[in-house]
Amino acid sequence: MTKLLYITANPKTDSKLSKGMQIAEVFLESFKREVPEAEIIPMHLYEMDIPQIDMDLLYGRAKLSFMGYEFEQLSTEEQRRISAMHALADKFIAADYYLFVTPLWNLGSPAILKALLDNLFITNKTFTNTEQGPKGLLTNRKAIHIQTRGGVYSNGPMAEFEFGDRFLTKALSFLGLEVMDSIIAEGMDHHPKLAPDIMAKAKKRAAAAAKEMAADKITS
Repeated sequence: MTKLLYITANPKTDSKLSKGMQIAEVFLESFKREVPEAEIIPMHLYEMDIPQIDMDLLYGRAKLSFMGYEFEQLSTEEQRRISAMHALADKFIAADYYLFVTPLWNLGSPAILKALLDNLFITNKTFTNTEQGPKGLLTNRKAIHIQTRGGVYSNGPMAEFEFGDRFLTKALSFLGLEVMDSIIAEGMDHHPKLAPDIMAKAKKRAAAAAKEMAADKITS
């Protein structure tokens, strides 16, 4: 079955309170029309226990990757932390399509999104090192990012300070995913009177992007 992982990094889990999720709902409706058999799998990061890179996870991963340890040689806590990391990565890998929805906070995405990505960078599972450099292993998958911004960062003096969308899309590309052009709704706090028009245009782009994403169906 075709699977789309719907990842939100926002403590607002009610779409009535989140402009990004309102745009995402239009995307998902359009995608389901194109791929009615698709399974939409929500992943609301603020409702999950995302493994953080602490001492146990840091050393457990190092022992397995280049220190010559076997999994059974790790401490009980290291085994637990590594197992949680791989379980999360396995859930991510099992999908065919990915929809990320985040706000822009303090020049970047919420920290919990970085925590998720930290669990996805696993040598010989999601990427490998070759003589030509790192190579992503998560090919034949598509991803798109919906981001809402109170200010304007796509151009002007703040453009060089946007690290949320830029980091996410580069990280996903590194892992081998095909990343579509992001859907950005920005300036709604700076220009509140324009917010309805900004949202309407973003929703229109979302519907079109979903149709484009589904055009070349991925076979799991």
